[in-house]
Amino acid sequence: MEIAGKSALVLGGASGLGAATARRLHSEGAAVVIADLNAEKGEALAGELGERASFVEANVTDAEQVQAAVDAAAGGDGGLRISVCCAGIGWAQRTVSKQGPHDLEVFSNVVGVNLIGTFNALRLAATAMAGNEPDAEGERGVCVNTASIAAFDGQIGQVAYAASKGGIVGLTLPAARDLAGRGVRVVTIAPGLFDTPLLAALPQEQREALGAGIPFPSRLGRPEEYASLVGEIVGNPMLNGETIRLDGALRMPPK
Repeated sequence: MEIAGKSALVLGGASGLGAATARRLHSEGAAVVIADLNAEKGEALAGELGERASFVEANVTDAEQVQAAVDAAAGGDGGLRISVCCAGIGWAQRTVSKQGPHDLEVFSNVVGVNLIGTFNALRLAATAMAGNEPDAEGERGVCVNTASIAAFDGQIGQVAYAASKGGIVGLTLPAARDLAGRGVRVVTIAPGLFDTPLLAALPQEQREALGAGIPFPSRLGRPEEYASLVGEIVGNPMLNGETIRLDGALRMPPK
């Protein structure tokens, strides 16, 4: 699918991987709706991009708010064609620690945002896409989800995060099969260690040490590299039902 002239929705689009994706899609000619909880950053990015960019405040776990974001993106010519979900949270806690068992509410919240929020965005975006006119390939849209290599290599303390991201990996193929007859593709990206706001709070020395542990390139991933892969996924109709690791050959140790 060509990006130019299409309408795109980026959830979690105000910073990090999402912001880089919004910039990439916009630079290639898409009209981009940025959806995020952070209105200040989201509006600033939409203002920076200018024409063909807008912001909608939305929590991915809220069906009405995500529907409003989908409606905003679907209102453009040709309907919503590209949806990218980058929204997510992280939390570190062992299954059993000195303080006792893992907090059940924390586990539920992480799964709620990362897994259920991603599915909420997927189901609503795909519903809008299903009503589009198909292109020459019979395609009506593409949904890109964001997992993590923690889905495969979850570390000590990542039980909630790994479970939530593993769920995204697990739904990718059946969702792609569900939507195949409607001409909507589903692909998941599983990033490794990327230079995002999540790692920005760490001391520079620690950030460099994390990057040095990646086989090649031995550095943190750049959000623009994630965005580049989104562009490749949109443009290649044979990419469907797949989870792509984007990690520089990194396999995470237990801790």
